[in-house]
Amino acid sequence: MKNSHSLALVFAASLSLTACSNKKVAPDMYSGFLNDYSTLKEQQTPSGQTILSWTSPALATSRYTQVYLTPSQFYPQVQPTGRIPQSTLSGVTRYYDAALRQELGKTLPLASGPGPNTLVVRPAITQVATSTQGLRYYEWLPITLVAAGVSTAAGIRDQDSEVATEVSLEDGSTGEVVAKVVRKGTGVPLENDKQVMTADNVKGVLDGWATDLSQSYVVARKASLR
Repeated sequence: MKNSHSLALVFAASLSLTACSNKKVAPDMYSGFLNDYSTLKEQQTPSGQTILSWTSPALATSRYTQVYLTPSQFYPQVQPTGRIPQSTLSGVTRYYDAALRQELGKTLPLASGPGPNTLVVRPAITQVATSTQGLRYYEWLPITLVAAGVSTAAGIRDQDSEVATEVSLEDGSTGEVVAKVVRKGTGVPLENDKQVMTADNVKGVLDGWATDLSQSYVVARKASLR
């Protein structure tokens, strides 16, 4: 009886670990920021990450000479909390914009507004949250599961800092959507469920998103020239 109980606990722990390590955005987490999610497919980014995205052939064949970045926004609107204050929310969008400007500016000149031959990039932050980390492999043993359960109940387990984005790339003349991206990431963990999350916790994630977006466009353009 004890063995079967232990196996059940180990199985539950493995499920917890799997669920917490999955970085793909589930359909029930789509925010509604994008006009259509039915065309999204799993794709590999230049950095090797798996995301949901769609690209129209028009993105590669259109001769965009500049890029316009609309200020990132929270969609839907979020309210600050004690653990994620307004300073964090503002810091996230401000840093995301800066990272996108820096990386996209390496690929195309930055424009002051939409227009002919302009690729418009509209980014949204669709989630900023914290969650209790899943059990690590060394916590699967029955004797350590008890301690892990106690630490979770007491709120002293590390907390993941999570952020998600949806990005629409559009033609500056027609407004036609030429690409879409949906992804999420996990930043620097918090020590417990009392620590305040800051923009610093997810800056590495935002940098990675910006780099991948810029490099993905480069890859698409090169493919069209072959």
